[in-house]
Amino acid sequence: MLQILVACVALFCLAACTVGPNYRRLAVSIPTTYRGATVGEAPSTGLAPSAASPASGNTAVISLGDKKWWEVFQDKELQELIRTALQNNYDVRIAAARVLEAQAQLGITRADQLPSLGVGGNITSIRNPAVGPIPAYEVTEGQVTAFAAWNLDFWGRYRRATESARATLLANEWAQKQVMATLVASVASSYFLLRQLDLQLEISKRTLSSRQDSLELTKTLEQHGLNTLLDVRQSEQLVYTAASEVPDLERQITQQENAISILLGSNPGDIPRGLKLTEQPHAPEVPVGLPSALLERRPDILEAEQNLIAANAQIGVARSAYFPQISLTANAGYQSAALTDLFTGPAGLWTLAGTLTQPIFEGGRLKSGVRLAEAQNEQLLLAYQQAIQGAFRDVSNALVAYRKNREFRIQQQNLVDSARDAARLSEIRFKAGSTDYLEVLTNETNSFSAELALAQAQGSELSALVQLYQALGGGWE
Repeated sequence: MLQILVACVALFCLAACTVGPNYRRLAVSIPTTYRGATVGEAPSTGLAPSAASPASGNTAVISLGDKKWWEVFQDKELQELIRTALQNNYDVRIAAARVLEAQAQLGITRADQLPSLGVGGNITSIRNPAVGPIPAYEVTEGQVTAFAAWNLDFWGRYRRATESARATLLANEWAQKQVMATLVASVASSYFLLRQLDLQLEISKRTLSSRQDSLELTKTLEQHGLNTLLDVRQSEQLVYTAASEVPDLERQITQQENAISILLGSNPGDIPRGLKLTEQPHAPEVPVGLPSALLERRPDILEAEQNLIAANAQIGVARSAYFPQISLTANAGYQSAALTDLFTGPAGLWTLAGTLTQPIFEGGRLKSGVRLAEAQNEQLLLAYQQAIQGAFRDVSNALVAYRKNREFRIQQQNLVDSARDAARLSEIRFKAGSTDYLEVLTNETNSFSAELALAQAQGSELSALVQLYQALGGGWE
């Protein structure tokens, strides 16, 4: 029996093949530079992009996406928030569980390539009393057997299935990294928005205090006949304008803290603060590297590619159903009516069987199965191409957002400086009796609005930096 089994295995090893297409990386159109990148952001190397190996020869190019998230976000409190989120966030934990699920599924699928072995045994004892002429008797029988079964992977069906399961595992691992990158960006953006609201609340309270003092002075002057009641009412408008901003900003701050708490995987609560919004370090220009390297950094692109590999392998699984399925089974053991003779030579037994099954008519089931696998592969191929184009769009959008937000913030700073000076001069003119209080009201209102807008511009600039970092594939380390 052993010689026959060895011969069959040797024949299988010599003749086995794998049906279905082997995966080849798709040739994609890669731009030489990102749209919107400056010379400092996207250094030129003179190398043409390669579809077969997108990152080949370009690994030395430094990009913002190559940096660890704790190197990009240097606020200690923000770093601690991100660490807490990566540990406790439910989306990250769900993604990790999916990776474990895919690992288990790979083990199940890979086991189909191997023979299954087992042992068994039983003891049967029968005793019957005397019935008429039949005397009483007692029989005890024992049996010990070992069995083996092997579905020969002659056409590579199980190997293709294992290839698909392995790619699915890698896709889940990249999906987990994508969740982590998204979480890092979400925590950073939410934190910067919180610090923006803190700054706006600080501006509102400072302005409110200053205007309350001015209102008291205006009331005193009105009581002594130096100002009119109209001046008092106009001064009150300045107070009420600043006062109305405070409760609304406090509401937004509480809600933003609640949102961050959920990202941290905890119940709503207070969020610790670190650096002020104006103290957050960020370079005016950031390196983005080469577009070809993006295909090797973005987790969503790599996930889409692994899903494509898995679907490509499933075409081989579907095609293998056209061919004969070959299986071997073997049983060996001992059986004896006397337990003392169970393992003696005459008690030995064995069987060996080979089975070949060839489908002849399935009503179009096999053909439809191949078409189904090919259609699913085509869908994932298009999804892979879509992910690549979406990545280039994300980087371009983030680049222009970061640059234009910075330019807007600079102009907004100039507006604040001008509005403050105008408010100061109008106050001097009013005290000197050269103008009425309406001019003070207008310039004070303009100055307050400009300061709030500047805080928003500073927050938008930092949010654009976060978006650029995520678009370049950073944050999943």
